[in-house]
Amino acid sequence: MKAIRVREFGPPEVMKLEDGPDLRAGPGQVVVEVRAAGVNPVDAYVRTGAYARKPDLPYTPGSDAAGVILAAGEGVKGLSAGDRVYASGTLTGAYAGQALCEASQVHPLPQRISFAQGAAVFIPYGTAYHALFQAARARPAETVLVHGATGGVGIAAVQLAHAAGMTVIGTGGSEKGRELVLRQGADHVLDHGAPGYLDTVPDLTGGRGVDLVVEMLANVNLDRDLKALAFGGRVVVVGSRGSVEINPRDLMAHGASVLGILLHTAAAVRKADILAALAAGLENGSLDPVVGREIPLAEAPRAHHEIMDGPAYGKIVLIAQGG
Repeated sequence: MKAIRVREFGPPEVMKLEDGPDLRAGPGQVVVEVRAAGVNPVDAYVRTGAYARKPDLPYTPGSDAAGVILAAGEGVKGLSAGDRVYASGTLTGAYAGQALCEASQVHPLPQRISFAQGAAVFIPYGTAYHALFQAARARPAETVLVHGATGGVGIAAVQLAHAAGMTVIGTGGSEKGRELVLRQGADHVLDHGAPGYLDTVPDLTGGRGVDLVVEMLANVNLDRDLKALAFGGRVVVVGSRGSVEINPRDLMAHGASVLGILLHTAAAVRKADILAALAAGLENGSLDPVVGREIPLAEAPRAHHEIMDGPAYGKIVLIAQGG
């Protein structure tokens, strides 16, 4: 099989497509023929070597994948060769023609969901669900601002909040992106490149402000997020690329909280809740992953450049030929 391998930390170009042996399933494991692998910002952070968790070199990046089970190991029940699945993690990396997974890491992929969409499920939707309902305890009658709503996690947050009965305000930097956010269920959309764009929040919320902010770029937006909150509001930081200065008086005046999350720190019981919610949403159609770009596996470096530097529009996935 072919796989992307990283033999030294560094820029995207350290990722090379190599030939490797086919994988074998041990007890409690399955081998998945990968049809598509999700590209997440965390993959790029890990590749630089600056992330808190560093894999041993060499390694294959990625944890989100979708495909077909090739083989199931001894003791695996409920999973068989030929089953369509998506992965919520792998043992060997997702940027490859095959991935070895624990049986608990693979989940049924409904027929209506493509493999490319399946590769856009766990990290984006799991992160959004964890932020909204586990960290911030969002409620149906509340208003949420999804700050940076055009990427994978942002779209997931819009769909989940809309399905839960929340009023959703999304932001995007392009007209195309803002139109996408409206189609995903946002009630209002703002151009986060326009001066004073959050000045409209009081009018959109009857003067209250928003109850919750899901924040993708805290180093740019956190200070202004605090000023847009209703009393008792919460900001959940999903992403940040540096430090930020805030005025603590904004926290005090709004009785506000700032919460930071990482999906991989969610306890096992929380992951079980996340997976159950995602399974229901994928089945009933309330969750519909948006794939913005499909890039061949061999061009993984380009995918990393685009996810860090390009405009956000849905999920970037790598397309593998399998095997």
